[in-house]
Amino acid sequence: MSEKTAKKTWVKEALEWTDSIVASVIFVVLLFTFAFKIVGIVGESMTNTLMDGDRVLVYSLGYTPEVGDVVIISRNATNIIENEDTKDERIIKRVIATAGQTVDINESGLVSVDGVEIQEGYVRDHAKTFKKDNKVEFPHIVDDGCVFVLGDNRMGSLDSRSSLIGDVDTRYILGKAICRIMPFSEFKWL
Repeated sequence: MSEKTAKKTWVKEALEWTDSIVASVIFVVLLFTFAFKIVGIVGESMTNTLMDGDRVLVYSLGYTPEVGDVVIISRNATNIIENEDTKDERIIKRVIATAGQTVDINESGLVSVDGVEIQEGYVRDHAKTFKKDNKVEFPHIVDDGCVFVLGDNRMGSLDSRSSLIGDVDTRYILGKAICRIMPFSEFKWL
């Protein structure tokens, strides 16, 4: 094989590799722009399911919230901004009920949806009361186009029990957390 032929072969192979790498990078960028995101957890509202500092993989493309899903919600859904540092912070909660369902929470903090007590093995503690004065009255019917969300750490969660949050409009749900990816040693499906 001549030196000129070898050079052409090498250039052709380099261009093919470059083409494959560029196509792969474009595919990954599009995938993580439109279908998946990685979101960091801030706060204690989902303890013991998720801890402060964990990172989760979130699916968003064409997602419709369902009961039991762990969802990421835009902080702008509530317009609660304690300071400038938290204005873009996302919140994470579990969907308890969807539009038209009736939620009730008894004195012990046990939750019923449409008259059936739900089994919540993931809950750190059951609590009806919480620190804010603006409480939602129970039983409560979830508004159209909305979901009722609670944190798994009920004593440390500002959620749909408060009129500050109330029912969350599904347009503010950024997606479903499908797995904890960091720390790597704690990987788990949600």
